[in-house]
Amino acid sequence: MCTSYDPPVEEITRERFEQLVRQALDEVPDRFSRAFDEVAVVVEDYPPPGRSLYGLYQGVPRTSGDRSGFPPPHISIYMHPLVDQFRSDAELVRQVRITVLHELGHHLGMDEDQLEALGYG
Repeated sequence: MCTSYDPPVEEITRERFEQLVRQALDEVPDRFSRAFDEVAVVVEDYPPPGRSLYGLYQGVPRTSGDRSGFPPPHISIYMHPLVDQFRSDAELVRQVRITVLHELGHHLGMDEDQLEALGYG
């Protein structure tokens, strides 16, 4: 019987994690990648206290019309919740991608149900 083995994630460095986020950003389809031109994506160690999150979109979605007077939108990707939850390299890469696309979806005006339907819930 042949099974595949995905080794656990070794102590992942901040640099490696940021590389995974950049890789996820680079893989965004061209028709959506322009949305990132107006959104800062940052890696943070942990979410705000009392919140259990992998990522967070803060801003006014593109579909909301006039966004003048509001701070620029940004996406935070939280390293430690992802690294602590997803113990294999393949799982971590997959979940970082899903998290980045999920938060981009919010910027594009999608709600949780729409994102779930796309597999980014």
